[in-house]
Amino acid sequence: MSIAATVNEAAPSSTPPVPDAASELVDFVPTRAFLVGIDSDGCAMDAMDIKHQECFTPTSIKFWNLQPISTIARETALFVNLGSVTRGLNRWLALRQLLDLLRDRADVAERGVIIPDYPELTAFIDSPYPLSDSGVASWAAANPSPTAARMIAWGDAVNAAIADMVHGCGPFPGVREAMEAMHDDVDEITVSATPVQALRREWAEHGLATYMQVIAGQEMGSKAEHVQYAAAGKYPRGHVLLIGDAPGDRDAAARAGCLYYPILPGAEKESWHRFTAEALPRFLAETFEGAYQASLIEEFNATLPDVVPWETISGTRTVTMPTVK
Repeated sequence: MSIAATVNEAAPSSTPPVPDAASELVDFVPTRAFLVGIDSDGCAMDAMDIKHQECFTPTSIKFWNLQPISTIARETALFVNLGSVTRGLNRWLALRQLLDLLRDRADVAERGVIIPDYPELTAFIDSPYPLSDSGVASWAAANPSPTAARMIAWGDAVNAAIADMVHGCGPFPGVREAMEAMHDDVDEITVSATPVQALRREWAEHGLATYMQVIAGQEMGSKAEHVQYAAAGKYPRGHVLLIGDAPGDRDAAARAGCLYYPILPGAEKESWHRFTAEALPRFLAETFEGAYQASLIEEFNATLPDVVPWETISGTRTVTMPTVK
């Protein structure tokens, strides 16, 4: 599908039921001629590194019995969540990716460590249940098992660690200025895979919530669905844009049929300044789509590797993005 497809054209002919929590997006009424969805962690908010380094990774090591290979597990987890094409992946997809990569690492096998298959994790991911806290709770209630209980405990522990650890992690330089520059012409919404409660706390803590018409998190569907629910049939072609820092955000924009502006990992300040000075005027003048957007995406695609830097048992070192439902 071309990223230039309209929002209406991108909507699948058969879609799953809209989550009740998404009614705020579905019922959203535009107040301006343009819409911009903004990802949170690693894009607008400088909170992605601390969440993965201090919360997700230690909790994964603890709850999935990775202590004997903790150094290897940490390297792999940070590669999955921060330093590769799977950056920004939904936590359940990222957990499976972590375990799959560890299972195929030669140095894990050399230590005699066996990573179980955990078919329950894949069963949940492949189920119709949303990949969220409420989704895994509902799935586990219908499919009780020790692994299902561990999945819930892991997710709860991650949330508790984030609530305990992540404070004062504000926006990247240039974010507030970009939001102010958009204010007169653009409806702004937060588009994130983070739980809504955490998003509201973090964005309110730094005074950014006041710029947002809607703060959308994992309970409201995928990022592509956030855009579709908020925008479908409400804005002209080329008037909807998603700002993100991960390949999954780029792909979400393609699925939603909207434009995409990348925030380059490691160059967030420069990316936001370029957005305000260069990309936003083009977006409002309807000259963003085409060669300009293509050049941005080409630059972005070159920033994150799709090959693991370690030896594998299978001999396959290329990483591919899992399918997001």
